[in-house]
Amino acid sequence: MVRRIVARPTYPVVVKPLGQHPAARHVVVHISDTHFLGANKPLYGQIDTDSNLTRAMTQLEQSGIRPEAIVFTGDLADLGEADAYARLRAIVEPAAARLGAQIIWVMGNHDERPEYSRGLFDTDPSTEPQDRVYDIDGLRIISFDTSVPGYHHGEMTDGQLDWLADVLATPAEHGTLLALHHPPMPTPLLWAMEMLELRGQDRLERVIRGTDVRGILGGHLHYSGHSTFAGVPVSVAAATCYTLALTAKDRLLSGVDADQAMNLVHVYDDRLVHSVVPIGDRAEITGFAADVVERIEAMTPEQRTETFSKKTSSFNLGEEPRA
Repeated sequence: MVRRIVARPTYPVVVKPLGQHPAARHVVVHISDTHFLGANKPLYGQIDTDSNLTRAMTQLEQSGIRPEAIVFTGDLADLGEADAYARLRAIVEPAAARLGAQIIWVMGNHDERPEYSRGLFDTDPSTEPQDRVYDIDGLRIISFDTSVPGYHHGEMTDGQLDWLADVLATPAEHGTLLALHHPPMPTPLLWAMEMLELRGQDRLERVIRGTDVRGILGGHLHYSGHSTFAGVPVSVAAATCYTLALTAKDRLLSGVDADQAMNLVHVYDDRLVHSVVPIGDRAEITGFAADVVERIEAMTPEQRTETFSKKTSSFNLGEEPRA
């Protein structure tokens, strides 16, 4: 069992709240299911997985958002090939360094433990569960390995659950996020995904319930989803490679080259907010230049109400210049 503690500095971006809620205490990016193949081969002969992830990282950098951590919830490589992990690091590590973000890798069912441990952590190859703990300036993030060597469904050993219970026995200052590949939630993709779900969820529930776990981050499903488990919110990030179509008729596991997305996780003292961010360029149909922010901040609360809430204001009647 591997445990690694990584300290992070305080989130550097200062945001001036204009509503009832303070700025988020932590910002985390949640990405899943990159499915890199060796030698940069296209997935299913069509999906350029490297370009999709590069586009996501570029989009994140250009946004001005500065997350403290980027969590990848498994299926990083499609076949567990060493070259796939090397290319993944080559794309993610420079971008994360520029963002000042800690990278948190999580094992998936398509990953292979020896190549994963050697390729992403520069350690001797290991067949042991790849469980790690990160301290992000008071926010604890646990990378929990639900993979089963040689299989695609998810499970946890008794030893892993004992380890997790021991970690959670001491609360973290700002609580805990549990990151795993197989999400403990039902799926509308019946039959196929049900057979590949996380088994023994009742055992995990007994470990988590009543602890400081505030959110569970998952992957595996190839679509964005939300649920609850043991009284804790569960959020699944869609894949960056391809997604599964929930409304495809007379098809089983219909994968489509569309709707790839990543999630933003804003951690507040009393809640989490998960936002789905589609990957790729979009045509803007309306918007304002960034310098409008200075005008907004200079206004009193009453002036903001009259300018931005009042239906007949020049702003809402479209009389303000738009850029």
